[in-house]
Amino acid sequence: YLHEMRPPFDTEYLVAAYATDYNESMNTVLNQEALRFNKLLVRVRASLVDIEKAVKGLVIMGPELEDVASGIVLNKQPAYWKKVSYPSLKPMSSYVADLVQRMNFFTKWVEDNQPDTFWLSGFFFTQSFLTGQLQNYARKEKLAIDTLIWTFQILKKEIEHHPKPEFGCIVYGLFMDGARWDNDDQVIRDSFPKVLFSEIPHMWWKPCEKDKDPTNHSRVYRSPIYKTSERKGVLSTTGHSTNFVCILLIPIAPEHTGKFWTKRGVACLTQLDD
Repeated sequence: YLHEMRPPFDTEYLVAAYATDYNESMNTVLNQEALRFNKLLVRVRASLVDIEKAVKGLVIMGPELEDVASGIVLNKQPAYWKKVSYPSLKPMSSYVADLVQRMNFFTKWVEDNQPDTFWLSGFFFTQSFLTGQLQNYARKEKLAIDTLIWTFQILKKEIEHHPKPEFGCIVYGLFMDGARWDNDDQVIRDSFPKVLFSEIPHMWWKPCEKDKDPTNHSRVYRSPIYKTSERKGVLSTTGHSTNFVCILLIPIAPEHTGKFWTKRGVACLTQLDD
């Protein structure tokens, strides 16, 4: 796996290139994400290098290295990595592939500037990205951030190119568990037989003042978004859950109510378990 891993981000270059800017909170988000991923990358790369040396008999195989080695053999995520990792239930091979994908997303961001669309699943700490987007809007419109909420518009699958919106952000990468998104009627529907998860198309998340909220709350399902299918987490020191991200409002068909989907336990996930 070692050759797939990029070296850690150059944080000094990042701080200079994406300096803290009052009107662009995404620079701060990028710098914080790089620090979090660096912690993980350093540990992953160091343990893989040491395993190579341990096999040759150059270093002692400690309990941590043994944990990683058995992870490689059994295709299981090592606990040694989990300590500094984002929540994930994937087996080791998929976990590494997912980490590489996340690194590609951020490497592209660092090299080519901020993307037009954001891969919501790629963030280590998703809530900081969402708060950053709200902060950008609040500062631009000179509003208090506490008065803002999100409104959601799920875009048609046929649209391939998504230009950067004037406000808010276009995100992708969510999966629906227990139901599917009907692209034609633009509502939530029953899953197809034997299909557990379905992908949600690109979405436009728009900040809006609470008292100007255009959403008809009787015609939407309040779907929770979780990072993994475990659907449980612990509260971290920031006051955020380690697994729950936020509530997504999804339009429902006229014959259904929100309770109908609540009873079916429908939720959205940022990543699957395979």
